[in-house]
Amino acid sequence: MADNKDKKGATANGKACGNCFATEGSANAPKLSACSRCGLVAYCSKDCQRAHWKAGHRQHCIAKADRVPHQRALDVGKHVTSRASDTGAECGICFERLTNSTATTLQCSHAFHAACVSQLRKFGVKQTCPLCRTPLPPGPELLNEDAARRFTMVHRLVTRGKETWSALSAAAQRDLDTAVAGLRAAAEEGLAEAQRNLAHLFENGHGVVLSDVAAVQWYRKAALQGDAEAQCNLAVFLKNGRGVAQSDFEAARWNMKAAERGHVEAQCNMGSLCMGGHGVAQSDEEAARWYLKAADQGQKEAQYQLGFLFYEGRGVAQSDAEAARWWHTAAKQGHRRAQFNLGGLLFEGRGVAQSDEKAVRWWIKAAEQGNSDAQYNIGGLFKLGRGVAQSDVEAVRWWRKAAEQGNSEAQNNVAGMYTKGEGVAQSNEEAVRWYTKSAEQGCVTAQCSLGHIFETGRGVAQSDVEAARWYQKAADQGDANGQYALGTLFKIGRGVAQSDVEAALWFRKAADQGNAQAQFRLGGLRLKGVGVAKSSEEAARWWQKAASQGHAEASRCLKLIAEARSGAVTLNGK
Repeated sequence: MADNKDKKGATANGKACGNCFATEGSANAPKLSACSRCGLVAYCSKDCQRAHWKAGHRQHCIAKADRVPHQRALDVGKHVTSRASDTGAECGICFERLTNSTATTLQCSHAFHAACVSQLRKFGVKQTCPLCRTPLPPGPELLNEDAARRFTMVHRLVTRGKETWSALSAAAQRDLDTAVAGLRAAAEEGLAEAQRNLAHLFENGHGVVLSDVAAVQWYRKAALQGDAEAQCNLAVFLKNGRGVAQSDFEAARWNMKAAERGHVEAQCNMGSLCMGGHGVAQSDEEAARWYLKAADQGQKEAQYQLGFLFYEGRGVAQSDAEAARWWHTAAKQGHRRAQFNLGGLLFEGRGVAQSDEKAVRWWIKAAEQGNSDAQYNIGGLFKLGRGVAQSDVEAVRWWRKAAEQGNSEAQNNVAGMYTKGEGVAQSNEEAVRWYTKSAEQGCVTAQCSLGHIFETGRGVAQSDVEAARWYQKAADQGDANGQYALGTLFKIGRGVAQSDVEAALWFRKAADQGNAQAQFRLGGLRLKGVGVAKSSEEAARWWQKAASQGHAEASRCLKLIAEARSGAVTLNGK
């Protein structure tokens, strides 16, 4: 009777030889002996144990003391019955007590440690429930692999324009739904890679409802398991306050974890955080250290930023040569700002041999990627014929590219070419259109030009009021030409109420900046005492400044003053 009870117990437990699958209690396996090291597999004989060891068990045999139960991210109620946890149920594989945090329930409703099931899948035993022989569901690795394959196929179709995320075909939708279900299952079994992939779906709304909150939750689960990419992504969400309370400190903390694991994007991000002092103490030296780590791994943004630090001498010894070296490295990878900056060094001959031709080549690379500053510079080189054959047509073409992107200086230059009819058919109307675009963005040169256009009525209805308005905008930004033009309008009372005081005020502002015409006019007001205190000495001083710049009228006035002082002539204030 005792033997029969033992056999029934063995049969209930479903124990079978890990090599020949003979059931305990059968003629071929009266009694099974568990592996003394892992305790997860049992054998009917020493021969079967040796054969199974050679067949691969040695690769998966882990001692009980070394096994760490897998921390699951599932709703425990779905996987461990309250009866199993409350009554101290044992895992049918290792015979140790089940807990809510370590257990999982198979489709057949039998509960085991998640780690034991994971190890069981790796052994060369039949992939079935040890108790009832129901086939095991696919492991999280296989689920994640299959999901990634299906998602990649759908993503490729969308990228090629054969599908759209908002209206997938039935077949593509089935693949996407299957991928999402597989990722969910793998993620809930605790696979960090699947958790990260699922977070990515929530971040972009592919196959699931777009949700930053859910993305953060899954990135965090993967990050807690040490997944560097998830840590880096979680830091981005924390930095931007997406789906979670904004925190520079937490962003820096998770970035640091990923960076220390060698994650190149996180290392570059740490450089940025250190340089800006966001969540960490500001330190150009630390920024340079992290940028160097990422740059050495080929990260082009880090290479660009490291070049910038060398150019500015921040955190490293200033070196144009090192700046050029790192910008060249990033430029070769297509970094457009590095291409633009490298062109600038070549144009100026800083850290590299001066070369207009090479400067043009790198600026064209940046310009073709849409860098408006590079487009503007190329237009200037074509206008001057430096490094390229002179061509007004090409100058206008490149300036227009930059102008259409909102580059105010390029807009001003295009307007100037239309005004003169250089490289394009002359058109006052087109000139006004481009001057207006530029002026509205605050370009003082365009504002002055537009003021002159309204003052003269060229291409627009003449308007002193509009002329004064645009001159005022330029003058308020400190532009000497605008200040002088505005002073002139105040002097004659056109577009504004006549005021000698205001005229003298604006002439003085322009004169202080070296505007020779303003210096000459201010000298005249000083001589006559109009709008300012009368003073022949001050008049002579301002005329001297203007004359030193080649102003002929100022030189003549100085001569008259000298003659007046000698008694040769008498000044009448004119």
